[in-house]
Amino acid sequence: MNTVYKIIESILPFSWTEYNFMKNALLAIIIISPMFGSMGTMIVNNKMAFFSDALGHSALTGVAIGAIFGISDVNLSMLIFAVVFALLLNRIKRKKTVSSDTVISVFASLSMAIGLVVLSRGGNFAKYSALLVGDILSISWDEIGYLLIIFIVSLLFWLFCFNKLNAISINETLAKSKNIRVALLEDLFSVLIAVIVMSSVRWIGILIINALLILPAAASRNMASNVREYHLFSVIISLFSGICGLIISFYAGFAAGPTIVIIAALIFFATLLLSLILRHN
Repeated sequence: MNTVYKIIESILPFSWTEYNFMKNALLAIIIISPMFGSMGTMIVNNKMAFFSDALGHSALTGVAIGAIFGISDVNLSMLIFAVVFALLLNRIKRKKTVSSDTVISVFASLSMAIGLVVLSRGGNFAKYSALLVGDILSISWDEIGYLLIIFIVSLLFWLFCFNKLNAISINETLAKSKNIRVALLEDLFSVLIAVIVMSSVRWIGILIINALLILPAAASRNMASNVREYHLFSVIISLFSGICGLIISFYAGFAAGPTIVIIAALIFFATLLLSLILRHN
């Protein structure tokens, strides 16, 4: 731990690196940002922006269920509920009886409402309100290790499954004809998103975590001319937004999560404007 701190201080000899909580937050950002950048491209490609947003909102219900059943580990209750929630959404979506966006919106609204009702009983919601905006400055060394494990898993999934998921996003029927197990891959991807969202929601915040997943990928799409650039730019934008947002929030006294999202949004609008200008020329 001390060795890592010393490396950060030598690379970044700034006043804010004197504080261990800032160094922990920086390490978390360096892990979370590339993970969000790479997964965000998959989410955008597979038109799952609403899905990841619904998972973020379901975190409150996971906390509420944990409170009802006396589960002391909030992360565990959120994770269990999110995985069940994701698989249930996929199952209903495959029935194709109603629009996918409608099903996801209904589930997101209902799950968040249930969480708010349970957690606000007796006026106790104040102690859970930090989940709404997150607090990456409170992350511990052990939790950073946990995020690193999830990052490695997500990276392996991306390396081995991206081409198959990309084929599904282009043409599901064609993917099935190539013996790609569409339902299994969709479920695995959904579970991975659930794990990533729930492992990060305490640090990023329920209200903005989906924006951090989608904005870098959307901004990258405005600039990229091929698939490789699309993923590379998304990771770079996510990392840049994360580090700049953390530093600005420290000096300005803002919440880190929203500051990161604002920077990512500004990059998105800048790349969108640039792409429109280049297109007209």
